Amino acid sequence: MDSRTHDAQDGCPTGDSPARRALATEAVHAGREDLAELGLHAPPLDLSTTYPSRDSRGEAARIDAFAADGAELAGPPVYGRLGNPTVTRFESALARLENTESAVAFASGMAALSAVLLARNALGLRHVVAVRPLYGCSDHLLTAGLLGSEVTWTDPAGIEDALRPDTGLVMVESPANPTLAEVDLRAVAHACGSVPLLVDNTFATPVLQRPAEQGARLVLHSATKYLGGHGDVMGGVVACDEELARRLRQVRFATGAVLHPLAGYLLLRGLSTLPVRVQAASSTAAELARRLAADPRVARVHYPRIGGAMIAFEVHGDPHAVIAGVRLITPAVSLGSVDTLIQHPASISHRIVEETDRWDAGVSDRLLRLSVGLEDAEDLWTDLDMALGAERALDRWRQEEVAGR
Repeated sequence: MDSRTHDAQDGCPTGDSPARRALATEAVHAGREDLAELGLHAPPLDLSTTYPSRDSRGEAARIDAFAADGAELAGPPVYGRLGNPTVTRFESALARLENTESAVAFASGMAALSAVLLARNALGLRHVVAVRPLYGCSDHLLTAGLLGSEVTWTDPAGIEDALRPDTGLVMVESPANPTLAEVDLRAVAHACGSVPLLVDNTFATPVLQRPAEQGARLVLHSATKYLGGHGDVMGGVVACDEELARRLRQVRFATGAVLHPLAGYLLLRGLSTLPVRVQAASSTAAELARRLAADPRVARVHYPRIGGAMIAFEVHGDPHAVIAGVRLITPAVSLGSVDTLIQHPASISHRIVEETDRWDAGVSDRLLRLSVGLEDAEDLWTDLDMALGAERALDRWRQEEVAGR
């Protein structure tokens, strides 16, 4: 993958930064290009909910313009629900990393996906074509029709045949949560024709792939995960072209699903170390995946071709015993933090998905999902080895109990 971004004007506050800077450079500098002119080194945090203005006619004209086309407001801010300077910096930076014209941030990843569905529904395009597996709550949002959407589930090869005149969106996640299944994004984008393709890029991040460069029109992130990277901020963001971004800003304004400025500040700070964190965690994950694949206590290991810091593996015995047996690794939901997390998808992240749908998507009851952090690989393996041993010991004890009855 080319580690350099394209047109430097895309998403850049000043429009005069060097073209095709390396991703690592963009991660550090995007969204911060004007700081030296302001006499600042660290980005400012603007917590204002409202902003003074004596030009009420001018404000009225700008609000009318926003209501008409959803373009970002020119001039000083008006109200926190219309936009915030700190959040705008994060949006600009993420658009640079994903190589899109724009990005629109929300209070969570699910709020971001909801905004996309609402924006398409408003155009009368309520039908969604989707490929499993997806994150469990994304699956539920589509299946339950909570926002009036209708979904057709298919495999990548069936996307083109599943399209209808009222199809407003095709959605895939690659690598997928939690099985890490991958799809050919360029082929999927071709199959979509004129229908926008949304790719959930939470697991890969722009460090490993940039879906917009392969034909996706919308790139979704649960920014809570790798973009923030420290388990202390919640947010979501959609990177896309400006045409789609304008509709998303209007939905965000109407629904109030705004990203808090402090979250925007933390996410911008998280981007500066994103490449380093992803690369370091991916190296450790690859080694752990290799060891798990060679372990007789493990039935199967799932690890993406593009790499990354996520591993899924199925055990022969009781997965709950493994969860209970870790001591260094944190047994918790979520992912992408500096510390390693493990969870049982069938019990938590994908519990809300119907059991048969989970199984059909490859989410078995013995599957565990591991989000590898920045700890030493040997320390993590020692903990996994101990937990897998505890699982085997518990399984033997249960067999003995049954035999003794």
